[in-house]
Amino acid sequence: MKTALQTEFRQNYLREIGIDLLAVSFVFFTPAISHLVRFPLYLAEPMRLMLILALAHSRKANAYLLALTLPLFSFAISAHPVFPKMILIGMELSLNVFLFYLLTGKRRNLFIAALLSILLSKLAYYLVKFALIRMCILDSELFSTPIWIQALTSLAFGLYLFVMMSPGDNRLSKGGLQ
Repeated sequence: MKTALQTEFRQNYLREIGIDLLAVSFVFFTPAISHLVRFPLYLAEPMRLMLILALAHSRKANAYLLALTLPLFSFAISAHPVFPKMILIGMELSLNVFLFYLLTGKRRNLFIAALLSILLSKLAYYLVKFALIRMCILDSELFSTPIWIQALTSLAFGLYLFVMMSPGDNRLSKGGLQ
């Protein structure tokens, strides 16, 4: 019994390390990949994509870790996004994780819970971003990514979580992989 638990813990730990390395690498290489494929990959929300992978395949704590550190990592290696936006993105992604687990506990429809967590965190992001722009703390357009692209990515991410996690999944009831 003890060996089986150790093996399961080791597998989960290795999976999380793999997800974290993939996330950091993907954020690091997004500009280069965008240049190679001649498509602005940042429009597909690479940080949220990595967060969705963490939600589907690791523990809640790991999703929070990525939500907070991916914007910080991006800022540290490229000074992009700018500092206030880095804080804002970290807040948005953390709120996405919080709302996802809150809504999956209250709603039986995983797709709706996933989609609502994304949309509500985006709404909070844009409300705070609007305030920061009005206070001249942030010099930016309110919408830098077209709304239709955000709608498509949100639907795709919600669908991915729906497909990858069944409603009876113990990750939802226990707050992530144990």
